[in-house]
Amino acid sequence: MSINQTNSATRAHDATRHLPNFCNLGVMLQLLLLVSILCLAAGVLRAQTLSDVWPQLLTISIYVQPPLMLSLLASCALRRLFVRMSARAELVLFLVVEALIAWLTFWLIGEYKNVFSGDLSAVAAWQFITLFIFTTACVLIYFNLRARELSPALAEARLQALQSRIRPHFLFNSINAVLSLIRHEPKRAERMLEDMAELFRVLMADNRRLTPLSDEIALCRRYLEIEQIRLGDRLKVEWNLQHQAIDPLVPPLMLQPLIENAVYHGIEPMMSINNEAGVLKIDVSTKGKVLNIILSNPYQIDLAPTHSGGNKMAIKNIRERLQLHFDAEASLNARVIASRYEVEISLPIINEQTV
Repeated sequence: MSINQTNSATRAHDATRHLPNFCNLGVMLQLLLLVSILCLAAGVLRAQTLSDVWPQLLTISIYVQPPLMLSLLASCALRRLFVRMSARAELVLFLVVEALIAWLTFWLIGEYKNVFSGDLSAVAAWQFITLFIFTTACVLIYFNLRARELSPALAEARLQALQSRIRPHFLFNSINAVLSLIRHEPKRAERMLEDMAELFRVLMADNRRLTPLSDEIALCRRYLEIEQIRLGDRLKVEWNLQHQAIDPLVPPLMLQPLIENAVYHGIEPMMSINNEAGVLKIDVSTKGKVLNIILSNPYQIDLAPTHSGGNKMAIKNIRERLQLHFDAEASLNARVIASRYEVEISLPIINEQTV
């Protein structure tokens, strides 16, 4: 399946959509924290003394937390329906559901006054529903502003892919490698040019949406074929692919920048010192509903001060995109273990059937 076909199938992951993914653990935690802060602020305003803040907070939470949990469950349950609708229809349906939840909450409080403390007799149903919808709108505005704040990371990713991921030295060396092959190995030179064309085609594409892991791995293999022609036997690559048959969706250009940095900051410095072959290891596996990717390369401690900037730039960029797509459910960690620089990525398994 092509990347363009996948883009249309993964519309739900576009950062510009109105609704966040309420099934996401990070979104749930943020929402609970945000509402708790609002409840605390309301409790402080209602309290007569400092010791009265806690009772007021408990009273407000009794009315707020149950409909909040019901809203989260309903929004998560309806997610499959939401993602098949236009952004406007999705927002309208969501607000209608929230209004129904608010009305149900108001009715239950009236029916079971002995369970709920306080008195809502002075509050009309429309007032309660309006307040609930207003709070919901504030939450949506928060998540929308947060998505807009993080969205420059996507544009930066595309710009970096064009300007720094394919570095001038790589382009220069690749062209020289092609020129050296044209006369003696024209078929191999043609293959290398095809790999370069495919690489730049992906870099020029719209990289805001998720892409199948198989496409990302295929792109990395093409890139490594180019580097293999340039570096020869001094570059050794070990793939260990154990992911499930269902192709998970991942942020585009997630692995290629890390692999390029591994070659440039790990393999090449090692070659320049002792002319030894460097081994690049790429392990992809699944555990339950989590996809784990570990990439490691040789690490020279004495060269770390001059060869760390590029790694940090790529890691920061990819970490921001993981946060944008998966929030707290994804992580990226970098560490040095036994003279090897290791990057580990964990993210939830999402595919076209689970969108």
